[in-house]
Amino acid sequence: MATNNSVAGHRVAVIGGDGIGPEVLAEALKVIGATGVKLATTNFDLGGARYLRDGEVLSDATLAELRKFDAILLGAVGTPDVPPGLIERGLLLKMRFELDLYINRRPFSGTAPGHTKPHDFVVIRENTEGPYVGEGGVLRRGTLDEVATQGSVNTAKGVERCVRYAFELARTRSRKHLTLVHKTNVLTFAGDLWQRTFDRVGKEFTDVATAYNHVDAACIYFVQDPHRYDVIVTDNLFGDILTDLGGAVSGGIGVASSANLNPTRSGPSMFEPVHGSAPDIAGKGVANPVAAILSAAHMLEFLGETKAAAMLRDACVEPVSGSTVAVGDEIARRVKANI
Repeated sequence: MATNNSVAGHRVAVIGGDGIGPEVLAEALKVIGATGVKLATTNFDLGGARYLRDGEVLSDATLAELRKFDAILLGAVGTPDVPPGLIERGLLLKMRFELDLYINRRPFSGTAPGHTKPHDFVVIRENTEGPYVGEGGVLRRGTLDEVATQGSVNTAKGVERCVRYAFELARTRSRKHLTLVHKTNVLTFAGDLWQRTFDRVGKEFTDVATAYNHVDAACIYFVQDPHRYDVIVTDNLFGDILTDLGGAVSGGIGVASSANLNPTRSGPSMFEPVHGSAPDIAGKGVANPVAAILSAAHMLEFLGETKAAAMLRDACVEPVSGSTVAVGDEIARRVKANI
């Protein structure tokens, strides 16, 4: 079920989703409009509310429609009445796997609690492998003899393309530093593949300094010494955990943005704020749209609209207070003032 709002411009599929999702995306689109960039948007009704209405999560037919777009902008999905994991697996993970969104890129800047010096780092998370592929099973479920297994699937191809992307990104930044985060002392098979790939690819990037941290140590450093990081590369599960922690030490998830990228551009990339659908505040006009606006900046940059992307980011540097709409209005005003 899609609604076409056709104008000339980049073709963008808009999935408002549930809860505060439509509210924050409305402000993101408003701010994009303030830059003068034209989008040809089509709204897709997907998420928990849609599932409860007719059972649709993400059909193959809808997925085929999404493939036709240049990008996907998503607000948030999930409602309390839908079984946990159903929307996440059936919509978010399905898009990541089927559209080959193998890079999850999340930037973090700010001043962590207890610090006076600001930090600025990026986490590159492998987005299509690891435990999230669903390998595993259960025996004798519900008994005292139950056995549950959950494997982590890592391929040489998947690890290398993620590591290579991270090295290429680190090379473009002023510090030119890349840290691999894993748990190689315990995960001796998956960790060994990541470490060997990191070391091998690193020989091609002699201008990039490297380091390694165990993931538990990295969690400590995120809090105590986030300034040590420039670019981090890690696997799917560790990346999921670290990026939430990164948001917590960088102003909260209300300002945490993300990009799910298909760098080969064989299909559309997807951009979304990190926060959830927050049904408890939906419709109250108090949701912070900054994460959605910054996610839109990722999208504009990926679409080649680098100047407009920078305008969005610059307009979000100084905090804005007020209602969801008021915050969007003020950021749009700042953008227009700088055109």
